[in-house]
Amino acid sequence: MHFLLSAAAIVLIDLLLAGDNALVIAMAVRSLPRKERRIGTACGAAAAVALRVALTFAAARLLAIEFLQLAGGLLVLWIAVKVLHDASDAPGSSPSPKRFWEAIWYIVVADLTMSTDNILAIAGASKGNFGLILFGLAVSIPFVVISSNLLADLMDRYPWTIYLGAAILGRVGGEMIFSDPYIVRVAHPGDLLRYGCEAALAAGLFVYGWVRGSR
Repeated sequence: MHFLLSAAAIVLIDLLLAGDNALVIAMAVRSLPRKERRIGTACGAAAAVALRVALTFAAARLLAIEFLQLAGGLLVLWIAVKVLHDASDAPGSSPSPKRFWEAIWYIVVADLTMSTDNILAIAGASKGNFGLILFGLAVSIPFVVISSNLLADLMDRYPWTIYLGAAILGRVGGEMIFSDPYIVRVAHPGDLLRYGCEAALAAGLFVYGWVRGSR
């Protein structure tokens, strides 16, 4: 019973904290053809989860690594800008093996840097039990894959959701940047500055996407 309760807690943690990750995956694979999109989503999510399993045992140290979240936040912002640039193209209009592997690379790196809160929560719930960690993360793969594909299809049908997704990534990227130990140590950003910058990044990306789409 204790094992089942712990496993259920890990699965619930994954479901609650995987929304941003699913959005990044959807944005990264949006320009791929439909068939490659599903393959890329599954491969990227599986690779990211495998890395999370390996890093969960060193979870407490991840948040202390300077520049890790800073680099991840900048990558998330770059993905948002790149997707807005590609939004004027029809999905799958220019498929290439290079774009496919680029999408998987974006998924793995962004997921790895965005998942420190997820990793810490899972490490606490599992109490170091490798079987629980593996089970919980493995169960979360279908949720992330299905959610990512649904979001990508939604962006195909309603292009304005791309701008909304970019705005959300802007907030996520800003949060990661201002949570980096180096930025905290050097700049000591207060809550007002942090929230203001996150809101500015979100609004800036939304307006940029909207203006570019209108043109």
